[in-house]
Amino acid sequence: MSDTPPEMTASDLRDEWRALSADERREAFVRMPLGEAEDLYEGLDPAEQAELLQDLPRALRQVWFRSLAPDDAADVVQQLDEPEHREALLELLEPPVRAEVSVLLEYEEDEAGGLMSPRYARLRPHLRVDEAIAYLRRQARQDVETFYYAYVVDGQGLLLGVVSFRDLFTARPDQRVREVMEEDLITVPEELDQEALSHLFREHDLVAIPVVDEADRMVGIVTVDDIVDVFEEEATEDIQKMGGSEALDAPYLQVPLLTIVRKRAIWLMVLFIGEMLTATAMSRYEEEIARAVVLALFIPLIISSGGNTGSQATTLIIRAMAIGEVRMRDWWRVFGREVFTGLMLGLLLGALGFLRVVLWPNHATLYGPHYVLVGTTVFFSLVGVVLWGTLSGSMLPFALRKLGLDPASASAPFVATLVDVTGIVIYFNLGGLILKGALL
Repeated sequence: MSDTPPEMTASDLRDEWRALSADERREAFVRMPLGEAEDLYEGLDPAEQAELLQDLPRALRQVWFRSLAPDDAADVVQQLDEPEHREALLELLEPPVRAEVSVLLEYEEDEAGGLMSPRYARLRPHLRVDEAIAYLRRQARQDVETFYYAYVVDGQGLLLGVVSFRDLFTARPDQRVREVMEEDLITVPEELDQEALSHLFREHDLVAIPVVDEADRMVGIVTVDDIVDVFEEEATEDIQKMGGSEALDAPYLQVPLLTIVRKRAIWLMVLFIGEMLTATAMSRYEEEIARAVVLALFIPLIISSGGNTGSQATTLIIRAMAIGEVRMRDWWRVFGREVFTGLMLGLLLGALGFLRVVLWPNHATLYGPHYVLVGTTVFFSLVGVVLWGTLSGSMLPFALRKLGLDPASASAPFVATLVDVTGIVIYFNLGGLILKGALL
């Protein structure tokens, strides 16, 4: 097979993976040395692992599927749509592991329960430190998820505390685990959304978070390596929405073309209808444009300035809300900051617009004898439109969050379209006031 020579490394094959057919992927994977194959397999996302496993012979499928941790195995099973395919894959696991994976499959993918691993280091509170260390050594052979912390539980599985390995190794051998454990710890319920979970990791700089059920019994842990993928997924989704598109459910090259068209067309049609309102607003001032044609020259300048500042503001606020820097209660502080920012930016751009009119060569010929009034109209219009754009862009994410919607839906194109319509109204109303008796 010329496209996939046996000497390809895991990195080389990973780069070409999506361009290869299922048969080419299988043949290249089977030919690879074990170490390279392991590197490749671990680097694939769950959907790609599921595709590869389905193409492998049953014996190899069992070997590679059993190499996954329970939470990773559950992620792979969730990629399969057909129930019989899911069952066939689960049957490859040993009964104890199959039971662990089956429990994880009962949760939604984006919940703490769906992200957690049921394998974690655990201790009893009555153990002496030297006994606890010996017990943890035995647990290490069972492939627990992380060995930074051990969780202290009682006979009913109730979470009592957590102890770091550093504290264990520095404690006296005859001390009890209950004496060195930390009881003030952060826990999350099984149904907690992955976005809220990612905020906890970010805010508290955690390595792992224990997951508990309604009775405070510990059921697993979510580790930071599990949540890194969530960070990327949430950021990608927000960026796509801010660009004026529905979020894609899979990597770009894996999404069917018609699906991409549908996801992009919906917002484009909404924005198109919004821009039709801009045309309607302009028709409302048709008489003013006919009497003072010079005003039409600055329409693109005015509305683009408002749209640009609005897009800036909404992007900054959406990102700040996404990473927890700004909360709903901060809306008044944001409002005050954006009033000042909008005024400063409006004055700056307005001054540039005014100078553009009065200092431009042949300004009297281009703009007529009332060029100073035209420049004044441009100045105040830019101040008003930029201030309005900044406030609209910064407050819209708060309004959407209050309504229970995703703030990222306040996409930059949507804000720009909104400000376009209102910018026309602001511009021509100010023009009517300033140029009344001169050009109008």
